[in-house]
Amino acid sequence: MFYSSCSSHYQMEDAIPSADQIRITTSLKSQRGSVWTKNKSIFEYWEVEVTFRVTGRGRIGADGLAIWFTEEQGMEGPVFGAADKWNGVGIFFDSFDNDGKKNNPGVIVVGNNGNLLYDHQNDGSTQALASCQRDFRNKPYPVRAKITYYQKTLTVLINNGFTPDKEDFEFCAKVEDMVLPSQGYFGISAATGGLADDHDVLSFLTFQLTEPGKEVPTPDAEIPQKDKEKYQEEFEHFQQELDKKKEEFQKEHPDVQGQPADDPFETVNDRELRQIFEGQNRIHLEIKQLNRQLDMILDEQRRYVSAVTDEIAKRGAGVPGQQVQVSQQEIDTVVKTQEEVIRQVNEMRNSMADTLRLISGAQHPGSAAGVYEASQHFSDIKEHLHVVKRDIEHLVQRNMPSSEKSKCPDLPPFPSCLSTMHFFIFVAVQTVLFIAYIMYRSQQEAAAKKFF
Repeated sequence: MFYSSCSSHYQMEDAIPSADQIRITTSLKSQRGSVWTKNKSIFEYWEVEVTFRVTGRGRIGADGLAIWFTEEQGMEGPVFGAADKWNGVGIFFDSFDNDGKKNNPGVIVVGNNGNLLYDHQNDGSTQALASCQRDFRNKPYPVRAKITYYQKTLTVLINNGFTPDKEDFEFCAKVEDMVLPSQGYFGISAATGGLADDHDVLSFLTFQLTEPGKEVPTPDAEIPQKDKEKYQEEFEHFQQELDKKKEEFQKEHPDVQGQPADDPFETVNDRELRQIFEGQNRIHLEIKQLNRQLDMILDEQRRYVSAVTDEIAKRGAGVPGQQVQVSQQEIDTVVKTQEEVIRQVNEMRNSMADTLRLISGAQHPGSAAGVYEASQHFSDIKEHLHVVKRDIEHLVQRNMPSSEKSKCPDLPPFPSCLSTMHFFIFVAVQTVLFIAYIMYRSQQEAAAKKFF
């Protein structure tokens, strides 16, 4: 079902409405479409949540989709299906890399006072107030964008479509001290060029944001009764037109009458692809857990270094010269060891971040054999991650301070019995495994490209 908080809308050009979504453009070349609210929004602060899909058969698509808030209703034009001058803000989901900087697909926030022309050749980078790089094409679940405007601050959050969790949003962009029209129209537009994608909008929800303690006007006070009746008549007329078109289609195509529109059964390739995406999601959660554990280890190491430094300051004045020198050398050795451990842990964390980026990039398996090989690679990565997690948990347990260590009168509590050589060997082995996997994946991708 297509939801919208606005009572009515109008469409332009190639937009096709249906009962459960609106197709802004179809996957044909040189298409433009848009949908706009008929009435102005009177909200001072607002939040919109848009659910959409961008799908296409090619490895890359074009041109993209835009979410608008403008003082006047947008007209048809070259900026993702809308006019190239507007007073307000546009959030652009740009699919095609016009400037060749390999930073697309991406999300770009562009403001305009009604006098600027959009910079197509540079993908709006010269006019962007904020941006982030996100791949929103061909995802297993719908992509969600949450755009909030509150106290002159615009925030964009993205749900990347890899998980069914509707609240799994990630920060994308933020613009402060942004002045928008007090009243305006919301809209969505899309366009295709030499390449083409289907741009489908599943829902568009608008919420009013109010300051704490401020009264919220009732919905009945905002919309007059006459307007409600008019909107209801328009909705009934639209529903009648839709039913009429369905009947005409059934008469023209009697061979498909009674058959389901989509195949309810899942193919082998679809099932394997779904399993790969689910595996990626589990690996993503595992790496998040490892990052939290690494943060805990770093905090422990910094606390121990601080404790050793304080002990140096306390004991430096009251001990004879030679004993102070020996103790000072030992403590300096411990401090250097702790700093080296911190550096190695940071390197391990960066390696896992690189692995997560490579995993997120593996989204287009080529065939059934490629899907099987990709699933095997993900299984190997998962096994290595389990080893890393187990070793890190063991390291955390050994680094935890105990009551027995606090009884030692000579040294402050710091991690003991930890062989630096063993830890370096462990880090080196893990690093070699990561590098070997990355090189193997690069060779596989290079070999696969020869067939295209």
